[in-house]
Amino acid sequence: MAGILFAWLGGAFITLQGVANSRISQDIGTWQAATITQFTGFVLAFVLLLLVRDSQWRKIKQVKPLYLTSGALAAIIISSNITSIHHVGVTLTIAVVLIAQLSVTFIIDSKGWFGVAKQKMKLAQFIGIGMMIAGVIILKL
Repeated sequence: MAGILFAWLGGAFITLQGVANSRISQDIGTWQAATITQFTGFVLAFVLLLLVRDSQWRKIKQVKPLYLTSGALAAIIISSNITSIHHVGVTLTIAVVLIAQLSVTFIIDSKGWFGVAKQKMKLAQFIGIGMMIAGVIILKL
């Protein structure tokens, strides 16, 4: 149950962040909004890290260098969401983002990338993604 709650919160905050970033970018620009978002996110994460007092920093050498750069993807995520919201609105943007996330995770699960256990994809998964795509097409009409 906790996993579902955190997933719901994450999805809700991604949407709120996208809308706020879109509004900020209207005043100061897309990359400026992305910069502010990244910076405030870093500050909050750093403060929380200090409060939690987690001493796992020594294990950072065990992480593959490629994975350490994954935070840079947030700049692309933020700017893409801002631009999309400006062009097609919040609802359609989030719907397409969800389909993209499911499609990529579908591939990751089926191929076993990033150390994830391989999953056998069944017809139900294909139908589910197809229904989501149909839903986006209906939203667009």
